[in-house]
Amino acid sequence: MASGLSALTVRGRAFLAAGITAVVCAMVLGQNSLSRIGVLLVALALLAALMVGRSRYQLALDRTVSPQLVQAGSPSQVHLELVNEGRGRTGVMLLEETLPFVLGSRPRFVLGGLRAGTHRSVTYQVRSDVRGRYLIGPLTVRLRDPFGLVEVGRAFTSTVPVTVTPRTIALPAVPLNGDWTGSGDNRPRAFATGSAEDVTVREYHHGDDLRRVHWRTSARTGDLMVRREEQPWQSRATVFLDNRLGAHRGSGAASSLETAVSMAASIAVHLTQRGFMVRLVTADGEDPNTAWHDRTSAVNTAPLLEALAMVSLSKRPDLDTDWLIDSSHTSMLVGVLGALNKHDHEVIRRMRLHGSRPMAIALDVEAWVSGGVQSPGSTAGELSSLGWRAVDARPVDRLPRLWEELSRRSAGLKHGVRG
Repeated sequence: MASGLSALTVRGRAFLAAGITAVVCAMVLGQNSLSRIGVLLVALALLAALMVGRSRYQLALDRTVSPQLVQAGSPSQVHLELVNEGRGRTGVMLLEETLPFVLGSRPRFVLGGLRAGTHRSVTYQVRSDVRGRYLIGPLTVRLRDPFGLVEVGRAFTSTVPVTVTPRTIALPAVPLNGDWTGSGDNRPRAFATGSAEDVTVREYHHGDDLRRVHWRTSARTGDLMVRREEQPWQSRATVFLDNRLGAHRGSGAASSLETAVSMAASIAVHLTQRGFMVRLVTADGEDPNTAWHDRTSAVNTAPLLEALAMVSLSKRPDLDTDWLIDSSHTSMLVGVLGALNKHDHEVIRRMRLHGSRPMAIALDVEAWVSGGVQSPGSTAGELSSLGWRAVDARPVDRLPRLWEELSRRSAGLKHGVRG
């Protein structure tokens, strides 16, 4: 009863107050009919409080989000299914979902009573223009009696994440840095350890040409072995994103960092679709979820976009160099850079030696706070003096055009022409 009385709604409190007032007035005025009305109002409020306070609803919730990985500006569908696992019928239910502000206003639904063993479903949409990882839920259920006199709240603890990835732009299929062509070419693979006989032969498979049988190894192992010919080689690509606080200007969705993240995402997806094994490196170092791997392009795209969805401004003044220690794997290197300082030049030189003919899109970050006016200096010029192929980018520039220009500059340098 105590819990039921504490859950009285405004209507329930009004009924109780009106009933008590009617009984008191009836006693003062000697009006028996008025007292009967007062007793009825009080009894109705107390009965509703007793019934709702003693009720023990057993509700189960199943929440699904599709898709859970969605590009900024695109909607996701959230499906809620509520099941009454108890023995009694519930009253009217008011559902309210907890959402971060960036996903929109909190959805509210009114559902009629559920009989035991029955379920009810509702669906709503969420959409965000801001990348990141957000939690949907928990769901709050408020139960009312049929007269709306008492309302009791129940809250589920379950939540479901949704990841909003940066916007990506389709890039033209321009020729890529000479040697790096993706997984379409077959190239001889160099083996680091073991003798030639051990690492260039394999077991015989039905249908292999008998002219490829390596008789010396077959005699030594007792099994028929054949020479291993050229193996498919999957080119590697490193996408480097400078996300330092000092390298960017502006705030929110209109900042240079958001433009850089969108560019890096577009380039990473494009290279993955071209057959490259792509990893992401930021000013804080190599992202562990996108480190060198053997995943297919279809599977690799999601980890790249998830990692870029969580990129934030780094307060470190310098660039991490731990990922440059591993020189066993060379790769195509594409950078999306902001403003550079004099202490970055040595790291930029090391990065050039780590990659093969590195390319970069250098954001003219001052243009993000000066209304698009080009700054006097040129970050692309600095990078060119350090051995990179680079183009400057301003807010008005479009990534497909920059990508084509970067390809032309790389092709020009390959043939000895500087532009």
